[in-house]
Amino acid sequence: MNFLRVRKIVAVVLLSVLVLTTACTPKEPGRFDQVQQESSRQKAGQAVAKNATQGGEFNKFFPPAGNGYERVFTQEKKGFAEAKLKKDGKDMAMLAISDTTSTPTTAASYANSTKKIAGYPAREIGNTQTAVLVNNRYQVKVLSRSPSFTASDREAWLQKFNLNGLARLK
Repeated sequence: MNFLRVRKIVAVVLLSVLVLTTACTPKEPGRFDQVQQESSRQKAGQAVAKNATQGGEFNKFFPPAGNGYERVFTQEKKGFAEAKLKKDGKDMAMLAISDTTSTPTTAASYANSTKKIAGYPAREIGNTQTAVLVNNRYQVKVLSRSPSFTASDREAWLQKFNLNGLARLK
């Protein structure tokens, strides 16, 4: 009987040691841990400015649907509003307005712009985006989501925004 009791005690002690050493062993970093750390660091400096315009204020400046295009608002938050532009059920482009008070480098990137659309400084961003800066504050952007939606289409849709109305927004 004593032998069984000693055996149980030894088994409990060994199991406890195993659990403690396993629990206290440092975890090997997973393959996504580094990316998560970098992402967290990048977002740390991206707070929305207190005086940024509410996203709902931007909706009235977006171009209306028409000519076979459907406009579907997809996101609205402080400092930003976005809508999908669809035709025949397919995503053709994204339309967006953002308040650059939270990202002053965005507004500064238009400083040397030689291109203008509807009288506002404009720039191409990569091969799929065209944007203008309104009143040195609001970036209005059209992003192609279909290869058939060209740079000239993006420019035409930028001109359909109520840019002058947006310029008067306080």
